[in-house]
Amino acid sequence: MANGKCAVIGDRDSILIFKAVGIEVYPESDGEHANFTMHKLGRAGYAVIYVTESMYPLCAEAIAEFAGEPYPAIIPIPDALGTQGIGLKALKENVEKAVGVDILSNS
Repeated sequence: MANGKCAVIGDRDSILIFKAVGIEVYPESDGEHANFTMHKLGRAGYAVIYVTESMYPLCAEAIAEFAGEPYPAIIPIPDALGTQGIGLKALKENVEKAVGVDILSNS
């Protein structure tokens, strides 16, 4: 059961602003530490874990572990360098899985 807490994982420059709005920040610079942190937060019952897009692919192990669970929701966000399109791709895949067709396509 989720406890309503939110956290963000990523490079320090990209995530420090989240601290100002009360979200717990976990600066990580490599995938192994980020995976460990995500496992720890997921087992602690966090409801939402934001992950910078540059860190998201490096956390594939932890993301896969929680994919079938209602919590935590793992949400990719752009980092200080901008978006890589990972968040939109994940959203499109989830919508297509739920609806059965890609309704977000431009064509």
